[in-house]
Amino acid sequence: MLRPRIPVNPLPTGIVTPLVQPTPSTDIESAACNHRHAPAPAPVPAQSSALRLTPAGLAVVVASGAGAVLVVGTVLVSMLLAVAVSAASVAVCAVVLRSLLNGQHRHR
Repeated sequence: MLRPRIPVNPLPTGIVTPLVQPTPSTDIESAACNHRHAPAPAPVPAQSSALRLTPAGLAVVVASGAGAVLVVGTVLVSMLLAVAVSAASVAVCAVVLRSLLNGQHRHR
């Protein structure tokens, strides 16, 4: 009824066309005109995408990471402690109410 269709990929031809950058020849330029041109600006080196840290920068990153972990841990522990204290107080209230209700039923 419903049959999946597998896409057919064409086989590679094996023909590779290299990207050729034409280099300006000084002979052609000097033959084309008789006046002097300003030299071409030097190509700007590509910026690397790697992040480079100095030892001081690395120490700052490690210290801020450790500080963030400590702050998050402290907040989580305090929230857990608040939940535990609330649960204990509710349990104590339940025990007190049960004992009060049981004491009222015995006296009547």
